[in-house]
Amino acid sequence: MTDETPAATAGPSRQSPSEDQYGSARAVVAGDFVLVAGCTAYDDVDAVVEGDPYEQTLAAFRTALDALDGYGLTAADVVRTRMYLTHVRDCDEVGRAHKELFAGVRPVTTMVVVQGLTDSRMMVEVEVEAHRPGLARTLEGTQP
Repeated sequence: MTDETPAATAGPSRQSPSEDQYGSARAVVAGDFVLVAGCTAYDDVDAVVEGDPYEQTLAAFRTALDALDGYGLTAADVVRTRMYLTHVRDCDEVGRAHKELFAGVRPVTTMVVVQGLTDSRMMVEVEVEAHRPGLARTLEGTQP
């Protein structure tokens, strides 16, 4: 065992059942970055919006941005987004929602069509990476 600081630390999030089930975290701090993944149109209990890729994308990014807010970060700090879609026909609607939230930021972005997500009602899942210089110093001693 060493006294080294872990490379990444899980932080505050609205607990989702899959975090305990799969040994994961919604958000992790890694130096001056906060990485957020596994965000869909869920309110931690049930699907928020079914059948509308635009609304699902907005809801998923709201979940991701809520996780960033736990570290004092906003959409302005986002440097990368990833969107996983279940249908290529939804690219424009998902892209429209992304633009609505990030047009002023213009993070690097990947949009990938996948065969499916773990809940068949979900049409999109998103990830964000945010960066703020000095974040690690600011958070020192505040993380578990």
